[in-house]
Amino acid sequence: MVDQAPEIVQLRQAGDQALADALALLAPRLLRIVELRIDPRLAGRVDAADVLQETFLEARKRLARYLEAPRVSMFVWLRGVTLDTLTHVHRRHLAQMRNAGREVSWQTGTAPQASSLSMAGWLIGDLTTPSQAAIRDETARRIEQVLEMLDEIDREVLILRHFEQLSNDEVASVVGVKKAAASRRYTRALAHFRQALTGISGMDQGG
Repeated sequence: MVDQAPEIVQLRQAGDQALADALALLAPRLLRIVELRIDPRLAGRVDAADVLQETFLEARKRLARYLEAPRVSMFVWLRGVTLDTLTHVHRRHLAQMRNAGREVSWQTGTAPQASSLSMAGWLIGDLTTPSQAAIRDETARRIEQVLEMLDEIDREVLILRHFEQLSNDEVASVVGVKKAAASRRYTRALAHFRQALTGISGMDQGG
């Protein structure tokens, strides 16, 4: 059971210190999620590490309520707090940009979405030789097109499993489906993705 997991027991016993330790341990995964889902318009304005610092402060406020009846793992909970924090960061900075006279918009009530551009960047991150760099932009553009063609839910499952590196159990709890359904959706999305990538320079193995 989730509420008897060792990390939950530790949170109940050590409180803020256990939370700080957990966040430090999970920081690489959470940073990856922030970097994947941060609005491209905020590049250079927002540091992912600063988002995690705000996440810790927000998690402290929510910790007691979470521990009353934890329904998801600590990581899934912290991921949710991180995304909520990122939503607030987006709104704050985009409001500042609007006040500065820039034309920006933010869709109220939505969680930060991973952009196809961000995912393409992750996939071609290892293309570093001169010959590979020459095809980088075209490869990224075509990968973006492939990702946009996927079914919305399948695309999100692919993001959670392949890019955010969540387990199938974690994906199921985030998306709100049974484990078997989450597994089927990931297998289907990955097959479609690999098939669509066939023939793209440098990506013949499906990333």
